[in-house]
Order: sequence, then structure tokens, then C-alpha cells
Amino acid sequence: MKKLISLISIIGGSIIIFFATCNADQKNEGLKDALKDKFYIGVALNEAQIEGKDTMALNIVTQHFNSIVAENCMKMEKIHPAKDSFNFKLPDAFVEFGQQHRMKIIGHCLIWHSQVPAWIFVDDKGKEVSREELIARMKNHITTVVSRYKGRVHGWDVVNEAIDDNGQYRQTKWYKIIGPEYIELAFKFAHEADPNAELYYNDYNEWNPTKRDAIYNLVSGLKAKGIKVDGIGMQGHLSLDSPSIEEYEEAIVKYASLGVKVMITELDMTLLPWPTERLTADVSFKAELRAKYNPYPNGLPDSVNIAFTNRYANLFKLFLKHADKIDRVTLWGVYDAQSWRNYWPIMGRTDYPLLFDRQYQPKPVVQEIIKMAQEK
Repeated sequence: MKKLISLISIIGGSIIIFFATCNADQKNEGLKDALKDKFYIGVALNEAQIEGKDTMALNIVTQHFNSIVAENCMKMEKIHPAKDSFNFKLPDAFVEFGQQHRMKIIGHCLIWHSQVPAWIFVDDKGKEVSREELIARMKNHITTVVSRYKGRVHGWDVVNEAIDDNGQYRQTKWYKIIGPEYIELAFKFAHEADPNAELYYNDYNEWNPTKRDAIYNLVSGLKAKGIKVDGIGMQGHLSLDSPSIEEYEEAIVKYASLGVKVMITELDMTLLPWPTERLTADVSFKAELRAKYNPYPNGLPDSVNIAFTNRYANLFKLFLKHADKIDRVTLWGVYDAQSWRNYWPIMGRTDYPLLFDRQYQPKPVVQEIIKMAQEK
């Protein structure tokens, strides 16, 4: 929309009126506007944002994003804290916000080995539950949650992180008690609860060739059985130098060859030294705080800022290249101060992993992404 602006000047006693046009929407154009014909651009919301307390962050969300996912409030320990008790207060508010702003709403996540309530794997006497009982509990959880938001939540991360970095099934309680069939059952229960919802498998280090091939084989096997799997979520917890663009591209192409949607689901990029040779997003991994692991408590050097901009720009260049395969790119947080990277795997650090800084301002790469999308 263009607005006509008049500029009035008094010169030598005469009033001279100049007319100019400007694009009234230009300064308010967000990522979602530039990417609207490419893929959804999403973001994870925390509790303060869902409750409407972090209004500056919500301004960013409504301007720049057209998809949302709940960072924590839909995880099992939050939404199903006791066997006969569900807590839908925050999830309801989250879904209502998404509907109000006509966003693609993603539920995260139904079955995961972490952030589960203590009761789920034991009986009233504290002993491990039977296979049949755990299946019944899993079905009740999935059916109750998915049915509540039927037709409102557009897609679900049904199973999260079932494959280990070695390409084998992760040895979780779900796996040990039920067996590998728990994955198939979870997708079946979710589909029964809402036949129209999209269903996803979600994991990290999904670009690693060994893990990549294992995830490919898992989803391929499910689809061969007629199980509805609509997409694969690539978590995108990255660093400045890993993975390579080539490795990431190979994973996108391979997953897309299954005929499923590819989503970058939890994108952030740590700029801090990693305390181990193993790059992971396993929440159980912890390390001790040392000064060498927190080198930028008061801000980033120009060289690191430049590297950050180039890295994110190259990633989005890749995403735009494969926009025919990618359905959604979701940032794991709105702005730097809220990112989990500040407290994982080491508490008390200052990281800069997102597109908006601690003052709620867009970083230079935001305009770079918008420009690339407009030119594509």
C-alpha cells in the first residue's frame, strides 16, 4: 500500500507543496511477508509470551512470524503432570493466540523421553509398569491432548528424538518397556484422535550421515506399513562451523525423497565454545561453567557478528533453494535473552543464537533474509 505524503515549504513568501510517495508497509514488512510464497516462518513461544506478559516479544511475533510452537507448555510433564490430571491453561492460551493471528499452530511434543512426569513409567507401588499399561497410558495421553485441539492445531511433533547418534534406537523407557513399536503406536493414536492433523517425526543431529540414514529408514518403514507420517523435523541446533551447508543440504534432499514435508523446527545457532567434541542437543548433557566457555558476556566482537550474519544468510539461502521441499522454518525462541542456549549445556552463559537481540531489535541478517527472499 502506498501513501501520498505532502511536504510543505515556505519559500520567499510562497507556499510550495511537494508530493512524494512511499511504501507505508515497507518499514513494517516482516519475515513472514517476504517468505509468504516460500515457506512458513515460525517461532517458539515461552510461558511469559503465551501469558501476554512479554509484549515486546509478541510485537516481533506478530510482525515477523506466521507459525508458532510452544517451547515447553505442551510437553508431557507440563500438560499431564499427574495420572488423572491435565493442565490445559497455557496450551489453551497458546492455541487461542495462534488462531487469533491466523498462524500455523504446531503441537510439541507428544512422546519424548525427556520432560516426562515421574508417574508415567511406574505403578502405584513404584514398580515399572507393564507394556500393556504403558501403551494404555500413552494412548490416553495422546488421545486426550490431540482430541482437545482437533481442527485447531495443524501439526504435531508426535515422537521426538527416538534415534541415538549411533543410528540405533535410543534406549528410553518407551523403547525398553514397549519396544520399537511405541513409535508406530504413537502415530496411530495421534491419527485416530485427529485424522486431518499433520504428524511429524522430530530429531536433532539429523544431518549426521549415520543418524540421517537411520531416521530415513525409520520413516520409510512407517510409511511402508501405511502409517501416516507427514513430515520430518530437523531441529537445527547449530554452531558457527557445524554442520556444513553441504551436510545439511544432503539431509534435506534425502528426507524430501520420502515424499514428506521437511521442516527446520528448532533453529538457533550458538556462538560460544562447545565444551566437548560431541555436538549434541541432548538435554541431559551438562558441563561446568568456566570463563573460556563464556567469552562474550558484554557483547560480541565485530568479527563474530559478521560470521553470525554470514552463517545465517547462507542457511536461509539454502532453505530458499529448497523451498519446494521445506514447509516451515521455526526459530527456537524470539530473542537472545530468552534462549535456552544461555543455560544449556552450561548455566550462566551469554549467548546470541537468534535473529533478534536482547533489546528486541532485529539483527542485520533479518534484512538480508528479507532481501534474499524478495529476489528469489
